[in-house]
Amino acid sequence: MEPCGKIAAMKSDRIARSESEWREVLTPEQFASTRQGATDRPFSGRYVHPGADGIFRCVCCGSELFDSADQFDSGSGWPSFTQAVEAGNVTTETDRSHGMVRTEIRCARCDAHLGHLFSDGPAPTGMRYCVNSTALELDAADT
Repeated sequence: MEPCGKIAAMKSDRIARSESEWREVLTPEQFASTRQGATDRPFSGRYVHPGADGIFRCVCCGSELFDSADQFDSGSGWPSFTQAVEAGNVTTETDRSHGMVRTEIRCARCDAHLGHLFSDGPAPTGMRYCVNSTALELDAADT
């Protein structure tokens, strides 16, 4: 299956699909995390540890989300980044689920749930974008 994350378009081009359309283009794991707000099991994702160079894109719409240069090993069990590629590519909203108050991060283009934002990250931003691997597709840099 060709992941829809290969689609390249401007962030202003909003994407809206029905639940059945999303189910057709995403794996069950990707659908659960991005469309239903599920969380990957800690340390289970393919992007937990920094490694390859490139741009991490939204698995749903292909929007550029994070640069591998901003990834760090937070020890949390999820891919972590200090900042988004562009501030406007990721939106935030208050998440009051599970008896907690957190800042949820979403893809600005397709509203995919990505993970959560915390203020315990390293310099230069002090932020930790904690993201589900299933929400990401790495567009590896040519070497």
